[in-house]
Amino acid sequence: MTGLTVVITGGNSGIGKATATELARLGARVVITSRHPQRGAAAVGDIRRESGNEAVECASLDLASLDSVRACATDLLERLDEIHVLDLNAGGVLAKRTMTEDALEMQFQSNHLGHFLLTGLLLDRLRHSAPARIIVVSSWGHTQARDGLDFDDLQWMARPYRGSFVYSATKLMNLYFTFELARRLADTEVTVNALHPGFVASGFAMDGDTTWLRLGIAVARPFARSPQKGAATPIWLAASDEVKGVTGTYFVNCRPKATSAIATDVDAARRLWDLSAELAGFD
Repeated sequence: MTGLTVVITGGNSGIGKATATELARLGARVVITSRHPQRGAAAVGDIRRESGNEAVECASLDLASLDSVRACATDLLERLDEIHVLDLNAGGVLAKRTMTEDALEMQFQSNHLGHFLLTGLLLDRLRHSAPARIIVVSSWGHTQARDGLDFDDLQWMARPYRGSFVYSATKLMNLYFTFELARRLADTEVTVNALHPGFVASGFAMDGDTTWLRLGIAVARPFARSPQKGAATPIWLAASDEVKGVTGTYFVNCRPKATSAIATDVDAARRLWDLSAELAGFD
């Protein structure tokens, strides 16, 4: 990875931090993003120390604010002449329906729309830097969105709000985004792939209002894999020659894996793309 530049959203903890540390150890210049400046700065220090690589930086990003996404993209484009890997790692789950400053449901915006906009704003730089790779951290949880997306109620205003169901829907959105973007970039040297990292002992679900989920995670933690093991697949997708030129694929444990049947719905993916472009004000 020497001479290559990597951007990882949510790289200040968990899988993102483990991914950043290993890619830095492999010689990459790594920029992590964080909502919290102090946590981001602390993570940069940790990653530099553990990797032995000083070329690690942090950029401010709050995916729940489209203005923040635009500001982050501007910052990254000013700092980085090239971007070879964009790892869309950040995400979260909430138990209660919360609105963002953009009047959108929080999980929808933080887990999907913010990344949609950030990728779009950085895409020309990725194409300029090709061969380049976009990595989308989805989840096995997408299989729980068995009925697909309700395009008449993506903000969950008309239905009872169940945080885990909303999370699963956003993980399905991650796959629709991956596959549609891969189709749109088919004639380029920019690949787009998604992954499930496994159940990882990290800070996931610890910052929100998910009391019962936090308890469940605490009980199951002894059976969870470490962030380092959870990061194995995103690291492999970023660095391995085995996936050179591979695009539009979902991976689990560094192997291609079939998604749920509903995740292969091309019309739904295109419909989500068009709606996302409208909401983000960018196509």
